[in-house]
Amino acid sequence: TGFRSVQQTPIFASRHTGRHVFCAHVLRAYRSVRPVDFTAFVCVNTRRAPARRRGNMSSTRFPSRVRFFTLLVILLAIVRHAYAAADYYKTLGLTRSASDDQIKRAYRKLALKYHPDKNQGDEKAASQFAELGNAYGVLSDVEKRRVYDRHGEEGVKQHEQQSGGGGGGGFGGNDIFSQFFGGGFGGGFGGQQQEPETPKGDSLVMDLEVSIADLYLGKVLRVARDKNVIVPAKGKRKCNCKQRMVTKQIGPGMFQQYAKEECEECPNVKLQRESGTLQVEIDAGAPDGHELLFFEEGEPVVDGEPGDLRMRIKTSADATFTRIGDDLLMTKRITLVHALVGFDLDWKHFDGHVVKLKRDGVTIPGWVETVENEGMPKHNKHKQFGNLVVTYQVDFPKSLTDQTKAEVTKLFAGSF
Repeated sequence: TGFRSVQQTPIFASRHTGRHVFCAHVLRAYRSVRPVDFTAFVCVNTRRAPARRRGNMSSTRFPSRVRFFTLLVILLAIVRHAYAAADYYKTLGLTRSASDDQIKRAYRKLALKYHPDKNQGDEKAASQFAELGNAYGVLSDVEKRRVYDRHGEEGVKQHEQQSGGGGGGGFGGNDIFSQFFGGGFGGGFGGQQQEPETPKGDSLVMDLEVSIADLYLGKVLRVARDKNVIVPAKGKRKCNCKQRMVTKQIGPGMFQQYAKEECEECPNVKLQRESGTLQVEIDAGAPDGHELLFFEEGEPVVDGEPGDLRMRIKTSADATFTRIGDDLLMTKRITLVHALVGFDLDWKHFDGHVVKLKRDGVTIPGWVETVENEGMPKHNKHKQFGNLVVTYQVDFPKSLTDQTKAEVTKLFAGSF
């Protein structure tokens, strides 16, 4: 069944209706794409089965159909919940192996970008800012991150409830931002001294060509790439250099002030090309130009942070289809007979379901038919699709015999 433990508990029984209400208490949900741990109650009203008596003993049988229905409803609830749950790593543009420093840098960069003071009146930016606060509030805490990695968002909520956190998951975006930066957005973050800006490597943008079939279905691609990485080298080098103002007395009542560079000594490093792969998750219906962020996968810089990599989706050319937004355009060739008498054709879509192309009348070359809801999935819109636009072209015979010409002439005489 995919469940570790299921308890079926009769809640009450009515003497007049002869019914029991059973609740299935899910203690541990099936773990699918990401672990999910939550408690769900599903109650089913069933007619009570006749009791068998053995002396003073009686038993109530729980019908097999009801058990099946109960487990089915629970499973659907789990799947729905798993898809609805937030992915905190994806929110910050990170992988699950991200270090604490990467989490901190990712939040800092995105929080500054989506802060409400910089995006006044933009509800989408405000929502994104709140999601960033929730994600950072969990992933920056060692215990909460451990719970999240094992049990997901619902596990964190239960952990908060058990530890007296007041319901869990309610991290305020501004509260997290204030704790991180030490104050408000303006005035140097609450008047406190800002940290010196860390050098950052160049960010890269790459076009990723994806087939229409993969964009329709959604797919996880493994993309190979070469990049520069920083590796140890022989010797020592100066690092973390800072300018310090020095005041020197050069005579009675005379002082000279100058800047002096002070550096630390660090192990030497060098840049080296290495091959690697990136796992790219293509969402169903992702539009042209949609960008996927890979945090710190850009060019590295010594004593700084690597730049970011953005992969920009580009629909690759297809022999059958042309994509315009959420619509699919295709040319369908039919015979002359089909053009004259009509046709009833089946066409198999990318996911295997059959699309009917049917016409009873005469079809002239260039006739356009729109089949609703058979185009591309609309990105991030559940079960919504564009249209399939079919342009019909007629295949004419290359030549006719004299006898065929006479028969066609006789057949169509006076028809036009």
